[in-house]
Amino acid sequence: MRFRTDAGRVLVEDVDWRVVPRDDPEYPGLLEHLPDPPERLWVIGRSLSSLPPCVAVVGTRTPTGYGQEIAHALASELARSGMCVVSGMARGIDAWAHIGALTEGGTVAVLAGGVDVCYPSSNRELYEQIAERGAIVAEQPPGTPTHKRRFTHRNRIIAALSLCTVVVQAAERSGALATARHAMDIGREVLAVPGDVRVDVSAGTHELLRDGAGVCTCAGDVLERVGVEMVRDAATRRLGPIPTDMPEEQSRILTLLGGDSMSAESIGVAADLTGALLVRVLGRLELAGWIGRGPGGRILRVR
Repeated sequence: MRFRTDAGRVLVEDVDWRVVPRDDPEYPGLLEHLPDPPERLWVIGRSLSSLPPCVAVVGTRTPTGYGQEIAHALASELARSGMCVVSGMARGIDAWAHIGALTEGGTVAVLAGGVDVCYPSSNRELYEQIAERGAIVAEQPPGTPTHKRRFTHRNRIIAALSLCTVVVQAAERSGALATARHAMDIGREVLAVPGDVRVDVSAGTHELLRDGAGVCTCAGDVLERVGVEMVRDAATRRLGPIPTDMPEEQSRILTLLGGDSMSAESIGVAADLTGALLVRVLGRLELAGWIGRGPGGRILRVR
């Protein structure tokens, strides 16, 4: 992967992108809930059909230290719980959310320009990490420059890909609030993180809370809202093959789970694993993004 500057844009070369039309099996069915679904997507990285259930984490480009810390920790917790974090790769909260998710799993960046246009240019390293370990998605053809009006349009994709949208910090006029509105319009959950009433970037999140958004203080608040959808998603997902070189204990658990959810105790009995060994094997599967936790702590396979 190489980056070059052309007419003020940072273009990415030597990267494999593919077109995913609306009738392709990889095309996310959740986008069909939009009144104007994209006719096609350009994608770099992981197949969109292999991603675990998604949660959007969005917010201001000018966060406080508190906002940065919360976005990073929340995204990390969600990824560790088997969720995929979706955001827009903008400066601020978006970038911190992607970075947090990458510490524990994958993440999806939805761009306002072409899939091969790195914007902002300061996010080159982040772009490369997401392309290698997650997915980069755009509605616009490769080479399309980023433009102000395209940000609002791409926000609907972020909202539609996700079972829930969490706004960490946002001013009264913010693209993050537009994402939340798109989520509400298609019946998705919207949560907001309470903030310091003395700073401008709390005004938008507090407005959402006054309008009925749920309170988000940790990943558990998100999982409580979307747990049922996670189980339903796992039951209908086309699960990928179990690697032949996977350790035997891990492979045994994934085979047991199939598309169902089970308690840790039931898994231990069925797989003949107990105590510290069971905890260690489950922990490794969770860190690798193979399993997540639904309502009541039940474990489900997510890929």
